[in-house]
Amino acid sequence: MEAAAVIRALGALAQEHRLAVYRLLVQAGPGGMAAGALAEAVGVPGSSMSFHLAQLANAGLVTQRRQSRSIIYAADFTAMGGLMGYLTENCCGGNRCQPAADPCCPPIVATENAA
Repeated sequence: MEAAAVIRALGALAQEHRLAVYRLLVQAGPGGMAAGALAEAVGVPGSSMSFHLAQLANAGLVTQRRQSRSIIYAADFTAMGGLMGYLTENCCGGNRCQPAADPCCPPIVATENAA
C-alpha cells in the first residue's frame, strides 16, 4: 500500500461519523448495510451520510452495490488488511509479531518499570 492511499484512508477515518460508520460496516461483515440504515444508526441525515460514505469510498475503504432500490455499503476487508499491514509492517523489528498473549514488543511502561 502506498503512503498516499494510507493518508487518504486515515484522513477518511479521522472524523467521528465516518469512523462510526466504518466500525458498523466491519461488524456487519461482507453483507454490508444500506445507506439509510447507516444514517439511522449513526443519527445523521441521509444527505450527510451520502457525503460520509463518498469519503470512505474515495479512500477505498468501502464498496457499494445496488440491491433493488437501495445501495448497500460494505467494508473492504482487503483494503483494511492492507492499511493494517502498512501500519504494522515494521512492528517487532520487521519480524512476524507474536500472539497478543506473548507480545514481542512489550509496552514501554512495562520495560521502564522492570528496570
